[in-house]
Amino acid sequence: MNSLSRLAIVVSLASVFPLSALAADSKGSVEVVHWWTSGGEKAAVDVLKAQVEKDGFTWKDGAVAGGGGSTAMTVLKSRAMAGNPPGVAQIKGPDIQEWGSTGLLSTEALKQVAVDEKWDSLLVKKVSDTVKYDGEYVAVPVNIHRVNWLWINPEVFKKAGIEKAPTTLEEFYAAGDKLKAKGFIALAHGGQPWQDSTVFEDVVLSVMGADGYKKAFVDLDESTLTGEQMVKAFTELKKVATYMDPNRAGRDWNIAAADVINGKAGMQMMGDWAKSEWTAAGKVAGKDYQCVAFPGTEKAFTYNIDSLAVFELKNKDDMAAQQDLAKVALGTDFQKVFSMNKGSIPVRTDMLAEMDKLGFDACAQTAAKDFLADDKTGGLQPSMAHNMATTLAVQGAIFDVVTNYINNPQADPQKAASQLAKAISSAK
Repeated sequence: MNSLSRLAIVVSLASVFPLSALAADSKGSVEVVHWWTSGGEKAAVDVLKAQVEKDGFTWKDGAVAGGGGSTAMTVLKSRAMAGNPPGVAQIKGPDIQEWGSTGLLSTEALKQVAVDEKWDSLLVKKVSDTVKYDGEYVAVPVNIHRVNWLWINPEVFKKAGIEKAPTTLEEFYAAGDKLKAKGFIALAHGGQPWQDSTVFEDVVLSVMGADGYKKAFVDLDESTLTGEQMVKAFTELKKVATYMDPNRAGRDWNIAAADVINGKAGMQMMGDWAKSEWTAAGKVAGKDYQCVAFPGTEKAFTYNIDSLAVFELKNKDDMAAQQDLAKVALGTDFQKVFSMNKGSIPVRTDMLAEMDKLGFDACAQTAAKDFLADDKTGGLQPSMAHNMATTLAVQGAIFDVVTNYINNPQADPQKAASQLAKAISSAK
């Protein structure tokens, strides 16, 4: 009997017996490769681990720190080539489709869970499409992050004489000048390629709007990549970089976040996983810190969806563990606790419509409102810097151009735009 047949039997059994019954009898195990390793992130994933273990399964933790996930993906690829993939792995965006094409992901394991839990009606289409391959769920989405946030320490702003959060690039630069004049780091930043490109995509969105962003990073349109607006985006990026900490090279994002939390810096451009660090430090949204859309991107929503993909397994007990993890991950209890710990918002639309009643803070309520509004207008832009918009090869090409540019004060914006288009063309 091949592995697909075994998976079909387990799914059939799952439709007859509750997952909890399978858990009690089988005591299967699930190994999870992921990169949730910072303070707030670890607290979040520990919630999932605790529930899976409570259901009687064994959780084998495969946390891999660093690289914004690139290190973990290297480990995952190495294991897959060796014929020893984990049961579950954190995989995002177009990478899910690429892994699905290898035949290593299971198109059967989540079928009954998805039907029983009504996933199709709970998820907006852009989310469900992200975690399906050939029309079947091969991964479970666990949360939604907004990437285009600006985090502010209001006490630092007050000391620098800044009265309000910036809403335009000009106001952003003015705030940066005042912060630097008072001896603060204006913009906390970690000098890693994915962080550089997070800043870049925010600037592109601000300068070029959602349509320009999509043409550049989703459609990979050459005329957009080399056009005047892209040149302007690189010009603005150069200026934004002048407000960054000069000692940023190699720093992890959470170290940069700590500078804002501890009052050494005034701002940070980072997705809402940064909020997990504020929460872990005992800070309160709207009081100890502010979260605002990066200037010029208020009506846009760039998203990053964390997903857990399921690999084909031969052991039926371990497959039951995969199913239990999936059910828990999209359940209301975990969705609430996980996002509150991690700084994100739930993927379930029924929860997004009642964020205030569920006790989510002001930042999360704003994110949920903007997400649903942008979805209705056909918006929602996948984050290029966070593996949601394009392939890893194209993303890597963008990273190289952006990082080289941002670290060279003499770099020419016009030349950078041309290099970007050429690099993307070669990586396709």
